[in-house]
Amino acid sequence: MTRSSRSADAGQAFPIYITVVAGLLFLALAYLAVGQAGANRNGAQTAADAAALAAALDTRDQLAEEWVRNVDDPDTWQDVFHAVEAVFDGCDRADRLAAQNDASRLACGRAEGALPGYTVRVESTRSVGDSIVPGTENMHAKATATAVIEPACTFKLPGESPADAPLPTLTCDGVEWHPDPERPTELPGPEDLFDVHLAD
Repeated sequence: MTRSSRSADAGQAFPIYITVVAGLLFLALAYLAVGQAGANRNGAQTAADAAALAAALDTRDQLAEEWVRNVDDPDTWQDVFHAVEAVFDGCDRADRLAAQNDASRLACGRAEGALPGYTVRVESTRSVGDSIVPGTENMHAKATATAVIEPACTFKLPGESPADAPLPTLTCDGVEWHPDPERPTELPGPEDLFDVHLAD
């Protein structure tokens, strides 16, 4: 092979090399854009989860306080544990948790279903960012989460009993409690009375 033919081959290969490198670079940037979008979605979901849990915990604490106020009237316990008269005003707390996780609340309200709770929808305040995909700098991920408040305790109401009879025993996640209104510091706490978790 002559020197001139080798030079010609090299000259022909160079554009191919540039094309391959450019293609690989494009793929790398595309993968980066996908990764940025995925991270943004994950961040929005984290914010939605935190916001829904915060709202549910707020209402759980109110329910626990209501139970303590009515601890000497076991006929009311069932309604408290099932949030029959609960006020679902925990969305302000959801707002704060969403903001702490770089998101803003789009919607918040009582969850549908058998268990009381909240459904929260948020939007990330951070965009996906600049990338080779047009418009990503204005894209904001959205996510929805539902958190429920599940009673953790069971009890049996006695039949006809004297006014000074002891209160029913509460069994909460396998732990027995013997409520005594005269010993408020020994009553179960909110985390003992209710289980707050994300809905499946």
